Amino acid sequence: MDYEAAVNDLIDGAAKPPNSLGLLEKYFRKILLAWETKHSEVRPHHVIFAADNGVVDEGVVAYPPVITYLQAQNMVDGRATISCFCRSNGIPYTVVDVGINNSVAVGIDKKVALGSKNFMKQEAMSNEEFYLAWKAGQDIVEELVSKQGCNLLSFGEMGIGNTTTSSAVLHALTGMFPEFLVGYGASPANNDLLKRKRLVVSKGVERHKAAMQGVEDILRCVGGFDIVAICAGMLECAQRKTPFVIDGFITAVAYACAAKLNSDIEKYAIPSHMSKEPGMAYALLLGNILADDVIIRGNMALGEGTGAVLMVSILKTTAYTLLNMARLSDFDLNVAGEPQVAI
Repeated sequence: MDYEAAVNDLIDGAAKPPNSLGLLEKYFRKILLAWETKHSEVRPHHVIFAADNGVVDEGVVAYPPVITYLQAQNMVDGRATISCFCRSNGIPYTVVDVGINNSVAVGIDKKVALGSKNFMKQEAMSNEEFYLAWKAGQDIVEELVSKQGCNLLSFGEMGIGNTTTSSAVLHALTGMFPEFLVGYGASPANNDLLKRKRLVVSKGVERHKAAMQGVEDILRCVGGFDIVAICAGMLECAQRKTPFVIDGFITAVAYACAAKLNSDIEKYAIPSHMSKEPGMAYALLLGNILADDVIIRGNMALGEGTGAVLMVSILKTTAYTLLNMARLSDFDLNVAGEPQVAI
């Protein structure tokens, strides 16, 4: 029996009606096929890339940029939402500073610069800065998979203004009108702010149109260090046969970029929740993930990887169940001519 047939036998031969766990079965199968060998347990790790974004100078957010530093430090201290989500589910996590606007690094120091530049005035990052952010994503995944033995990663982010950079990247990738892509982010509903944000996305992308000849150029010109690192990390996961979980809009845009660079990456990608951002479904679709295949519908817009961690918990539960539950072959269905166990 070849490996794929063995995977199907493991799932379909469990003591339950076929496909009765729906998408849970689909994603557990995806994990096993991504591994290319059966592991006895899921060993997850959650990674949060944090960075500031110069485009906040354009008045596109309701919160001061210092929140990036303060909240990232809260994560390290175990007092942020994502910290509590991870600890309550027994999932280890790491905060990676790839560009927080503070001279003091938070978490793992991979600081590229003190935030990206304002893409309304110049390219968000230089070639060298792009390379450093990209390498940070690769290095973190290599460390977690090769040295720490993790076999399922999830990605989150922290950075005031990063729904603006993500929207700009998605607008540049697709050419879709900002009205279909740009939402409020984590800010309270404010129509004037939303109009400003859409205008900045449109004008910013137009400004760099000539320079954006490929995905890397788009990320460099209008993206953020966090998105670059996540994109690189996802591609590194694919190289290392390691499945990963997408969080909300920012990570979905990073995934869309990764899918443009490597179409095979969809074999390793698992969605978690449907963000409130209007561009979420479009970003996932660029990586061949349908909105109907997203399990969690929590109307969330926090980021940090909160939805991804909930999905990891679901995947851990599914894996434990299907690896430990009774098998159909355990039942004697012909005793006294009647099934002895109702399924």
